[in-house]
Amino acid sequence: MKASIELTMSPLQDDYEQHIIKFIKTLRDSEFEVLENPLATQIYGDFTAMMSFLTKEMAKSMEETKAVLFYMKVVKTDRHDYEPFF
Repeated sequence: MKASIELTMSPLQDDYEQHIIKFIKTLRDSEFEVLENPLATQIYGDFTAMMSFLTKEMAKSMEETKAVLFYMKVVKTDRHDYEPFF
């Protein structure tokens, strides 16, 4: 099943930027389609494969930071080509 996932990573420490950059680069290097904007990163593809990938990569990020928040929204459809109709 195809899905769209929006992620925001918020490390709760002074050197937060390097952790965000590393995580986004990992997403870019994945097999999934990735779109970025200033507030969040969207990843598109097969739901099960993405969740397996994200579980592994989010766990790595949690091990490398003192404290981190991940905000995630999941939609059951691939919305990478969405364009507003109004």
